[in-house]
Amino acid sequence: MILCKVKNLKGGEILAKTIMTPGFRILLSEDTILRPEYIKKIEELGITEVYIKGNEHIPMQEVVLIKSEVETLLKNEVKSILEKHTYSRTDELMELKKTAENIIENILKEDGVIEKIYDIRERNSDIYEHSISTCSLATLTALKLKVKKEKVQDIGVGCLLHDLGLRYLTIKYEDQDIFSKLAKFELAEYRKHPIYGYTVLKEEKWISDISKNIILYHHENIDGTGYPLKMRDIPFESQIVNVCDTFDEKICGIGCRRVKVYEAVEYLKSFKGKKFKTEIVDALLEFTAVYPAGSYVLLSNNSVGKVIRQNKEFPNRPVISIIKDENGNEVKEEITIDLVKINYLFIEKVLA
Repeated sequence: MILCKVKNLKGGEILAKTIMTPGFRILLSEDTILRPEYIKKIEELGITEVYIKGNEHIPMQEVVLIKSEVETLLKNEVKSILEKHTYSRTDELMELKKTAENIIENILKEDGVIEKIYDIRERNSDIYEHSISTCSLATLTALKLKVKKEKVQDIGVGCLLHDLGLRYLTIKYEDQDIFSKLAKFELAEYRKHPIYGYTVLKEEKWISDISKNIILYHHENIDGTGYPLKMRDIPFESQIVNVCDTFDEKICGIGCRRVKVYEAVEYLKSFKGKKFKTEIVDALLEFTAVYPAGSYVLLSNNSVGKVIRQNKEFPNRPVISIIKDENGNEVKEEITIDLVKINYLFIEKVLA
């Protein structure tokens, strides 16, 4: 709880103590969010100071591509469809076309979807969640690159099926570096999963060539270092999925050790223009928060803070609520720092 001068209120603060008139009538109750018109009324009544709640009550503004409840429904839908699938039967996979449409519609119905910065979090290596996340990332990346809507639909379908070939493997690939941990024959088998998925669907008429190419080429890099074919001339839609798939694999640990979002961002930046087309990486990173809301970070002055919201033009310079000062002491009053406005402070590392 902080005693604050009314003249310093900006609006949006939460009242910690009820404000009463001289006649003991309640003017504003505890927990009221102070709107500008309330602040004006308080000033008119000659009240100069009020108690507001501290940083533990600062609302965290997390922005996600797909709402969690919707994502859970979609994940269960994808899981149900893929688990019914057998190598010899592909008709049930047609249902994923509708699922891809639902994902794209959910993204498009959000106001200002292209302009936002999204809090994308590292998580466990669930293959179904990974397919949905890759689909969401690739959809928004494609929209930013002004890809035609019908091709965005094909990208969505390709994303939901891109790792179909992994269903035919018994190799453990979750949260480990496959290149150092797998035996040579296991790694060779793992690298065939795009071929396995493509082979199952290559003769099907209900799935487009763009989607089929995504399944086959989603691990190919433009410098020829990818697999399974080591191609350089890769369809643009497949390149989009390659970048988004690589990013999401990093943060959920599929075929690699799981890393923090900022580490996955740095990986893409380091191979921009080499493995990955620059314009695609730039489009993805334009809407990706380097430090998602809720992350605890260590600052360059040794203070610790919690990320509470993003800055639209600067994904790597969020707004932070300080919880420990540079000496490691708990902060008792509200201290909010906008890293865009304070250029001498930097995030050193993510703590949690």
